[in-house]
Amino acid sequence: MRFLRSWKIRILLFFAVVGPGFITANVDNDANGIVTYSQAGAQFGYQLLWTMIPVTLALIVVQEISARMGAVTGKGLSDLIREEFGLRVTFFMMIAVLIINFGNILGEFAGIAGSLELFGLSRYYTVPVCAVIVWLIVVKGQYKSVEKIFLVASFIYITYVLAGAGSSPQSELSSRREGNSSSTTTCS
Repeated sequence: MRFLRSWKIRILLFFAVVGPGFITANVDNDANGIVTYSQAGAQFGYQLLWTMIPVTLALIVVQEISARMGAVTGKGLSDLIREEFGLRVTFFMMIAVLIINFGNILGEFAGIAGSLELFGLSRYYTVPVCAVIVWLIVVKGQYKSVEKIFLVASFIYITYVLAGAGSSPQSELSSRREGNSSSTTTCS
């Protein structure tokens, strides 16, 4: 019994430390990102997989710099931009952030509509229901409960690895290229 208790405590401590980082790592696994990843995978297969290394390193550096700037100064991004560049630049930067976030939200709800229509559910019902759920999470949710929701949702992304391994896109791409090259040689 004591072994199980220490094992549970170790697992809980691990998730307490890793949880926020795991959630942050999955932040770009949204509808817009999935469409982009799918299109790139369909077009290039595994050829662009090497880019994950420099992109991951850049992400680590940016996250670390951002966290340190916030921890040291106690200020957010807009405050730091205003102090360094003035009010006018800050205003236009925040307008740009607002427009980009609005476009991202539109893409998210388009993804919700498209994915739930695959199950025969009308977008006219599912999008407002999901909007209310998101609103409730943002307005009424406590940090601990929202973190648990996002942590559970992040584990769903493990299925990406299984789907990628099961679909073997490189062999599909190779057979398509062979078919295209044989058709082009017969035509010329």
